[in-house]
Amino acid sequence: MSKLGNIRASLTVRAALYASVAAVSMLAGCVATVRVPQPAVYVPPPPPPPPPPSASIEVAVPGVSVELQASEPPPPMPEYQQPPCPEDGWLWTPGYWAYSTGGYYWIPGTWVAPPVVGVLWTPGYWGFVGGVYRFNAGYWGPHVGFYGGVNYGFGYGGVGFGGGLWVGGHFSYNTAVVNVNTTVIHNTYVNKTVINNVTVNRVSYNGPGGVTAQPTPAEKAAASEPHTPPTTAQTQHVHEALRNPQLSAKANGGHPAIAATARPAAFSGPGVVGAKGAPPLKPVTPPAHTAPPANAARPMEHEEARPAETAHPQTTAPKAPVANAAHTPPPAAHPQTTAPKPAVKAAPKPAPKPAPKPKPEKNEKNEKP
Repeated sequence: MSKLGNIRASLTVRAALYASVAAVSMLAGCVATVRVPQPAVYVPPPPPPPPPPSASIEVAVPGVSVELQASEPPPPMPEYQQPPCPEDGWLWTPGYWAYSTGGYYWIPGTWVAPPVVGVLWTPGYWGFVGGVYRFNAGYWGPHVGFYGGVNYGFGYGGVGFGGGLWVGGHFSYNTAVVNVNTTVIHNTYVNKTVINNVTVNRVSYNGPGGVTAQPTPAEKAAASEPHTPPTTAQTQHVHEALRNPQLSAKANGGHPAIAATARPAAFSGPGVVGAKGAPPLKPVTPPAHTAPPANAARPMEHEEARPAETAHPQTTAPKAPVANAAHTPPPAAHPQTTAPKPAVKAAPKPAPKPAPKPKPEKNEKNEKP
């Protein structure tokens, strides 16, 4: 090879070398251009979505709200009688155990006016879910939904309601199940096929050791229907029960003295029913009835209080005026009534008429001469 060919070969090698270096530099530049914009364009991924609610909260029964929870099961259902329905169209809401800071409290069963025509009451119930006992709130709806399978009695035997139904805008009562005075309320019928077992096992919750019922397809459908929350009267009824120490399970041992009422929040007077084995209502009814007579007896000893009490004899005065005259002598301590009696006692004073005897003595003296 000539010298000129060697030079050309070396130039070719150098050109190839430069070309490779240029290619490498271009690639490096490309890599740099690719890596540099990434921090500017990079957007951090969004935070992970919150976990869905625990599947243990009654997934099988949609539309049910959980209000309370406790670490121990509620006491057994107390045994009690249902008071008669006070108003036509009112519906029965069974009693249940609520939970507060002081433990379980009994909410008496009561008759209430429904919020609208055509709805029925689905009772609340306790269910053991996720290691605790949760209370599922009751509600009004066109059909009765799932209430844990708990047998509340009086038409709520664990499934549905057999105490009556709506007919033509009026509620018709099944007198085989509910307590209704047919002389006052005439929309009634008798269906003895409905079993009215007020207490079977007295279990008051759904879960291990209690009722193990599951919602039926019809009950699931009822839970998905539009619901109406408890009325204002029902809410007041619950508040008044939580304020009454007699209704605490710790105080009554599971036998509340106010187990049911005829009207919401009416915890005294007629229509109040106590549970079987419950102590009497000492601070409620007796003082209201016995206090007036006791006070009425004491003022009888005081003259100033008598005018106020004479209002009572006035009601009897027109009935037996003679009897009142016979009753007036006992208060002989009063000078007004005893005034005529001293006049009678003064009558004996004229008896000492023998005093004029000295007059005949004078006559005798006159006769002696």
